[in-house]
Amino acid sequence: MPDLQQTTFTLDDLRARADGRGPLPPEVRLAVLGSPVEHSLSPAMHNAALEALGSDLRYAKVECPPENLAEAVDCARRANFLGLNLTIPHKFAALELCTELDDTARQLGAVNTLLFDGSRTAGFNTDGPGLVRAIREVFSFDLRDLRVMVLGAGGGAGSAAALQCALEKCPRLVLVNRTENKAHDIAQRATELLHTDRLEGPEDPVTVIPLEASALREQLTRTDLVINATSLGMKRTDPRLIPAAILTPDLMVYDMIYRPSVTRLLEDAKSTGARTANGLSLLLHQGALSLEIWLNRPAPLEVMRRALDQVTA
Repeated sequence: MPDLQQTTFTLDDLRARADGRGPLPPEVRLAVLGSPVEHSLSPAMHNAALEALGSDLRYAKVECPPENLAEAVDCARRANFLGLNLTIPHKFAALELCTELDDTARQLGAVNTLLFDGSRTAGFNTDGPGLVRAIREVFSFDLRDLRVMVLGAGGGAGSAAALQCALEKCPRLVLVNRTENKAHDIAQRATELLHTDRLEGPEDPVTVIPLEASALREQLTRTDLVINATSLGMKRTDPRLIPAAILTPDLMVYDMIYRPSVTRLLEDAKSTGARTANGLSLLLHQGALSLEIWLNRPAPLEVMRRALDQVTA
């Protein structure tokens, strides 16, 4: 069997597997689809978990262009796959491919986990609940008790994070985006989800601001947790999201990026004394929740954690 962490399969490979041939081993009945997907660490943690559970199933990564998502999902079903994970850019388009959705996927408007069950294609979102678990683990706080600022709230991971914060009824939510208009739709949905007596007061529970130093400075004084949901920070040459001078030691800063393990944002925040964490814990917890959906049994979380530690060491 090929090294499933190092090997990236193609749509052609998936087509061939659906026809009973090709390089995808028959044990592979779970996979992550994305574009790009080569960087994914999901095979490492999922295959470690499957081995620990004594399962013969294996998990792979498949490069899938956005225009081929529906075909890829159909091929996976015909190839007797149990389910799929979906990453960028497929999480929104997958909604239309599901015959049913769980409440979280419906409320967040995105799907990252598919379960095939007979004629059913059930869609789930484990990103949101995974974020809740990750924040609780790394900072020992619940989102419902924190005033949260989400950087990059105009779509993708940022919208899911913002809406999950709203589902948790966090007391205050600040949405930051380079283009404010893109965040206003998310703000409206978040406000609807936040409807609760806890939020009565003179201040709007959801605020949208541009990614500008003056606006950030004003809002950071009333923020407990900053979540970076943008891709800025993956390269050292990326510009700073927040000027280092306006970060304070009382903040918690969570960067969804996990490669590199310390981004410039985390480096700047840590230098002020702020508590920081990268997105590896989110990858872990959303993955564990997906595995529990597919297998209907508890995931071996510590096995998955060790596998991720090994491939990121």
